[in-house]
Amino acid sequence: MTDSDQPTQPVGEPRPEPEPEQPAGRRGQIRRQEPGTTTPRPPTLGEQRARQVAQQRREELQAQDEQRQRKRRKRLLIGGGVTAGVVAAVAIWYAASRPDDVTAYCVADDDVVVEDNNCDEAYVNTSGGYLTGGFFYIGGRQYHYHYGGVPTPLGQRVTGGSTVRPKGATITTRSGTTIQRGGFGIRGTSGS
Repeated sequence: MTDSDQPTQPVGEPRPEPEPEQPAGRRGQIRRQEPGTTTPRPPTLGEQRARQVAQQRREELQAQDEQRQRKRRKRLLIGGGVTAGVVAAVAIWYAASRPDDVTAYCVADDDVVVEDNNCDEAYVNTSGGYLTGGFFYIGGRQYHYHYGGVPTPLGQRVTGGSTVRPKGATITTRSGTTIQRGGFGIRGTSGS
């Protein structure tokens, strides 16, 4: 075929457009929906199943998250308990090792408070007395220290406390003389 064999189209006339082909099974389209009158179509079985699977997954994730939070709370409680226990142990150790301050009262054999010099070894020796087993003897009378108790003035009986020297305590007399220094295993005596 040559160029002269092809049908010629007159100049200036448009070529006709081919018509678009419509799919065979397609019926119509919703172009506009009016609110209140249009009802949504029910979900298909596939959509319903997908929603159920998604809901189960959300519940599983929520359960895992709750379990993780319970575990974290439990660990925090255990950690807090251990911390409180350590703090309590340190406080008890400190309180136990901290030297107590005890006041020693010089008392006669009837537990009446007398002058501190009656329990001072140097004074007793210069007054013709002597010291035996923690008791001071001057002129036939016996004196000794009474540790702790309620502060009482001279001439009154001491109440509370003990005649046994407390270990690890700092012991001072009413006049301010230190008899024993305590704390952390350090013990020393001055005075008597």
